[in-house]
Amino acid sequence: MRSIVLVGLQFALLAAMAWPRVGAASHPVAFAVIAAGGLLGIWALAANRPGNFNIRPLPKIEGRLIESGPYRFVRHPMYLAVLLVALGLLIRDPVWWRGAALLMLAFVLHLKAAIEEVALTKLHLGYAAYRERTARFIPFLR
Repeated sequence: MRSIVLVGLQFALLAAMAWPRVGAASHPVAFAVIAAGGLLGIWALAANRPGNFNIRPLPKIEGRLIESGPYRFVRHPMYLAVLLVALGLLIRDPVWWRGAALLMLAFVLHLKAAIEEVALTKLHLGYAAYRERTARFIPFLR
């Protein structure tokens, strides 16, 4: 139940941030950050292989531990991709409530990652070592 609530909050916050506001101008930096998030998300999905991915923070029992592609640099590249898209939306239309939504989204993704990491540690013998040598969200920052 907790994982479904977190996924719901994640999508609700993203939807609120993406809601267009009259007068919001296009911004090349915003476009670049959103595009970077989209490309990172595609790269993570490609590295993860079909059937290994779960939107809820519960790994699949038959899933494999992926350490290639963007997973070489961060343990949660999909969450980083979501945060980049949200940051781009804030840059595009910098109003206070988008900033608050970005902070809440970061907290929700932090909670999802924590739940997922407990399960991954139990499921995959090599996860603890992977966690020690790989950043959670920001490359080279543990």
